[in-house]
Amino acid sequence: MKKIVFLFAVSFFSMAAFSQHETSTLQKDSFLLLEPIEVKAIRAGIHAPFTKTNISAAEIEKKNLGQDIPFFLNQIPSAVINSDAGNGVGYTGIRIRGTDATRINVTLNGIPYNDPESQGTFFVDMPDFMSSVGSIQVQRGVGTSSNGVGAFGATINISTNEVKDKPYTEFNNSFGSFNTQKNTLKIGSGLIGGHFTTDLRLSRISSDGFVDRASSNLKSYYLSTAYINKKSSIRFNHFSGDEKTYQAWYGVSQKDLTSRRTFNPAGMDKPGTPYNNETDNYKQDHYQLFFNHQFSENLTLSNAIFYIKGKGYYEQYKADQKYAKYGLPDQVVGTVTIKRSDMIRRLWLDNDFYGNILSLQYKKNKNEFTLGGGITKYDGNHFGEIIWAEKGLKLPPAGWYDLNADKTDASFFFKELTHLTANWTLFYDVQYRNVRYTINGFRNNPGLDVNSNYHFFNPKLGTSYTKNGWQGYVSHAIANREPNRADFETSASIKPKSERLHDTEIGIEKRLSKSQFGITLYHMLYKDQLVLTGQINDVGAYTRTNIPDSYRAGIELEGTTQINKWLKASANLSLSKNKVKSITEFIDNYDIGGQKINNYSNTDIAYSPSIIGGTNFTIIPCKSVELNFSNKYVGKQYLDNTQNENRKLDAFFVQDVNAIYTIKKGWMKEANIILQLNNVFNQKYEPNGYTFSYIAGGQLIDNNYYFPMAGTNFMLGLNIKL
Repeated sequence: MKKIVFLFAVSFFSMAAFSQHETSTLQKDSFLLLEPIEVKAIRAGIHAPFTKTNISAAEIEKKNLGQDIPFFLNQIPSAVINSDAGNGVGYTGIRIRGTDATRINVTLNGIPYNDPESQGTFFVDMPDFMSSVGSIQVQRGVGTSSNGVGAFGATINISTNEVKDKPYTEFNNSFGSFNTQKNTLKIGSGLIGGHFTTDLRLSRISSDGFVDRASSNLKSYYLSTAYINKKSSIRFNHFSGDEKTYQAWYGVSQKDLTSRRTFNPAGMDKPGTPYNNETDNYKQDHYQLFFNHQFSENLTLSNAIFYIKGKGYYEQYKADQKYAKYGLPDQVVGTVTIKRSDMIRRLWLDNDFYGNILSLQYKKNKNEFTLGGGITKYDGNHFGEIIWAEKGLKLPPAGWYDLNADKTDASFFFKELTHLTANWTLFYDVQYRNVRYTINGFRNNPGLDVNSNYHFFNPKLGTSYTKNGWQGYVSHAIANREPNRADFETSASIKPKSERLHDTEIGIEKRLSKSQFGITLYHMLYKDQLVLTGQINDVGAYTRTNIPDSYRAGIELEGTTQINKWLKASANLSLSKNKVKSITEFIDNYDIGGQKINNYSNTDIAYSPSIIGGTNFTIIPCKSVELNFSNKYVGKQYLDNTQNENRKLDAFFVQDVNAIYTIKKGWMKEANIILQLNNVFNQKYEPNGYTFSYIAGGQLIDNNYYFPMAGTNFMLGLNIKL
């Protein structure tokens, strides 16, 4: 591992040596100049004292062959991605600085996307959304105030509202390993008469998956139309995703990992062959309406109304189930009473999420002010039904549970950036957020009602210095976050606390004519962080518990350089220390009953590797050919917070190759043939997993489950622009 750290460090520090001419100013940034008004309020500008990465549409196009959003973010600092199916199609996930998707704030055109109850992000519900994305900004740490749930590790701001002034038609098709296929049609009107524009996309993605039966059948469309004049614009977006994926969320046991890495236990309750419809089925429709108006040269208003409709279920075959467990009468055949039967059940979610997001931006002389916020409402209905029983049902489908939840989130923020001198800027940002959350029972605890009300104050303060291509910044931010739905099922008497984070960021960046590099130091101090401890709740389920003190501290290095006209290199390296100061572990003891208690101190936080690194080399041997060689190293991760070597994910080092051949001839504006070769050297690795332990027969038994990634695999695409 020391050799790998050394190679990354040499690759990073050497980048500054290739360029000798500095840029004279940092005042202009083409990425930021193209941002739509509706995302400017929550994105970090070039002088904002926060750690950020910007990704353009041109970068996205190079790898857009059907994989999900996290796989486009694999090369940003401190990121670790994973996939249930093993090939990036279907359910995928991302962790940034060790924090998972429930702690990463995600917005689409400034509109919150995280599920209000679980606080997670399910990118599978937006298949091929990257084909409509114009830009992405990832802020690491707390970042600036945003809309939706609080950021506890990162913020991902995705924009699709960039205006394309020229008409276009695109056919994007790709196929590859595991019978993966993607078909996309994109049509745009360009700017008609200088005022009207419409963009349309239709997409289909299917894959058998690397893991057994981990198939995906994904469909989506995107429609955006806008009217734009000199001072005002109105835009309507409607996009929808429809996913059907075979469940692969149980992982592969440690025993099966070596001999049958693709084994999938889902559907195996059914005798004989696995149940063929053990699937997740969900449809999500988004409606966004934006109105922007420039009152004067200095004052701009952005207003957005949105509505998200989601409905779907996952289906399971369950063997030898009690009728009474589902509130169903026993079956009577003659004189025989049947109490158990194999059953097929569906667990439904029918939810509505809607609201209004508003921002007012004022800029004059040396000051920039932003007033923003909004109010959102979530109505969720959780219900289940039994659609079949081997021994019979009275009136199928039979109801099982029917529970409601609603959540109201109201917030506003005020930001000011002031240029104190030609080189110094001061930034402050204050946010107030009020959350009201009501839950009318849980599937396994229908009598437990929750009625919670939170008031959060989230201040941020920082300063930056810019001169001769150098920029330095320091900031401190406070974030608060409410527990998610599962946390409230802990106990009728013990209510989970909200979490608090103090985040300090110090950064230095240098821009040259052909190179740039940066160093970030961060310290993230958590109060009452919610973590898994192995303790069971009132209904026998494992739950998260507040721990008083924990922290993440690290250094992130990144750089890029244009070595010459045909070779470009970039690299990043993250070194961190992620610690729980003290934690209590609870282990079920099946020999004598109850749970054994173990106390630990100063242990590593789960899923938080101390080293993450990535490099990319771009070679352009001729005008029409581009080759990209990417490497990713992730250090070992522990599956829980006890730092037990028997419960961990091994370190891994993976290489990918991307080749693009461009044709510009005849009736086509452009055609691209793209080959993506993943895991070139066929490494066997697992970036995600989980664990649980128990005592039986006088022994401690660790049950580790892993989500293995595919070996060497490929995607080949043909993109045609007319």
